[in-house]
Amino acid sequence: MLQLQGMKPADIDRFQELVLRHYESRGRHDLPWRLPTAGVFDPYAITVSELMLQQTQVPRVIPKYQAFLTAFPTVQALAGAPLSEVLTLWNGLGYNRRAKFLWQTAQQVTREHGGVFPAAKEALVRLPGVGPNTAGAIAAYAYNQPVVFIETNVRTVFIHHFFQDRTGVADGELLPLVEAAIPPDNPREWYWALMDYGTHLKQTVGNVSRASKGYVKQSKFQGSRRQIRGQVLRLLTAGPHTFEGLAGAISDERLAAVLETLIAEGFIARSGDFYHLRML
Repeated sequence: MLQLQGMKPADIDRFQELVLRHYESRGRHDLPWRLPTAGVFDPYAITVSELMLQQTQVPRVIPKYQAFLTAFPTVQALAGAPLSEVLTLWNGLGYNRRAKFLWQTAQQVTREHGGVFPAAKEALVRLPGVGPNTAGAIAAYAYNQPVVFIETNVRTVFIHHFFQDRTGVADGELLPLVEAAIPPDNPREWYWALMDYGTHLKQTVGNVSRASKGYVKQSKFQGSRRQIRGQVLRLLTAGPHTFEGLAGAISDERLAAVLETLIAEGFIARSGDFYHLRML
């Protein structure tokens, strides 16, 4: 791949130096999920941060992350908590499926792995809501493994530097470059550096990821079913509501269908005339 791209090892060396120099001078070294506890990076805390950071900006995540770990400091604490408590604490982050996935992951890790997160990417990817890229991130950040994964910031950096004159760039074209660039001594810090440099590029160059083959413009939140779902869950965190009570706050003909979907997905339940957050 390096030869196909007309590059030499020295090109990768210069690229690494650029990314790491930016991280040294302008990196976000104080993000709470980048600070070890007693010299150890907790894979549970890393997993919480990774699911929270999916499609959510860092400033919104930080207070929720800290509150979440205060309420559920261990994977066992999260596994034993009612789903209603998890959803209540998650309120405001959106994409509530992530909260349920995290809760289910805690239960699976407790049940099948004795409360210890697996280190192998192949085992991590079998956890609820943990796809290949999230599994790679957990393996890199928690266990400092030189695994290969691509997310939006990584994609931004590599497209910007190696495919500036291209559109329709497939992740398969990026993967060999990502692999070639990982320093074997500290992949954890390297991916942190890529994250921060990718954020920098988005702020200064624009959305480079539009050149990706898999780029899909995010659908509007305002007026979407996703917005209705969030409104329902937010109302139910305050207590049970009747359909009439919910409809008084959410004037949308799709409300009944959204409620049925939330019941089918296990987020809420109905007892008599009242809807409430699912406890178990």
